[in-house]
Amino acid sequence: MGCPAGSEDRQRAFYEGVLGWTELPKPPLLAARGGCWFQVPGLSGPDGELHVGVEQDFRPAHRAHPAFVVDIDATAGALVAAGYPVEWADPAEIPGRRRFHTRDGVGNRLEFLSPEGH
Repeated sequence: MGCPAGSEDRQRAFYEGVLGWTELPKPPLLAARGGCWFQVPGLSGPDGELHVGVEQDFRPAHRAHPAFVVDIDATAGALVAAGYPVEWADPAEIPGRRRFHTRDGVGNRLEFLSPEGH
């Protein structure tokens, strides 16, 4: 996931402040490049890491996106409360999965899905 130089605080406000994801320390040689890393929580414990890197010619991802399996109602509620858009997808597209899209602190597209069968 990319971000423009100097936007790390906006990304922290979104991923840590709104979503509640923990920021991970970057190794010193990588920290010098900017960006920030976050622990992606799963429904039953840590489920991965999101690495946000500085791109000099940054353009937000408008179509391509990562998708995260979450407590869909809690995540949508946190985003709406913080003023972020929640755009629910057509349930016929992926039967049995509730999902929505939003944009992070710099405009990257993200998808959030319920676990299968929920």
